[in-house]
Amino acid sequence: MSNNNAKPNPVICENRKARFNYEILETIEAGLVLKGTEVKALREGRGDISESYGFFKNGEVFLMNSYIGEYSHGNQLNHEPRRLRKLLLNKKELLTLDHRRQTERLTLIPLRLYWVKDKVKVDLALARGRKKEDKREVLRDRDWKRTQARLLKR
Repeated sequence: MSNNNAKPNPVICENRKARFNYEILETIEAGLVLKGTEVKALREGRGDISESYGFFKNGEVFLMNSYIGEYSHGNQLNHEPRRLRKLLLNKKELLTLDHRRQTERLTLIPLRLYWVKDKVKVDLALARGRKKEDKREVLRDRDWKRTQARLLKR
């Protein structure tokens, strides 16, 4: 008898505006260096990455402006909610990300935080910012696809 209770990776938080504001070119999974109270706070659902971005510093990638609220039962050892968090990538991934980011003038945007075997992972995207006209076009396309789906249902 096999135990088939494999759950999909539960999402902690998602950056919903990223796909609207940016054109996603490539995504990569990265680990996240966290403190104990941060992990416990994420289990309580106190995370937000909507205003965060990735940047390179001394050959490493960090997540800037990500928010993980304080743990409810934490004491004076609680973490700082908006601290820099290091992303874990192997050297080859770091070099290719940095090269593409510099040559093509791209941005590193986190798309979502999720659990994988009791570890927190982040989907990091290489993205290009959209202009106002491009955003309007995306809205038009979405609206048209919704209308098509409605018509096909009938």
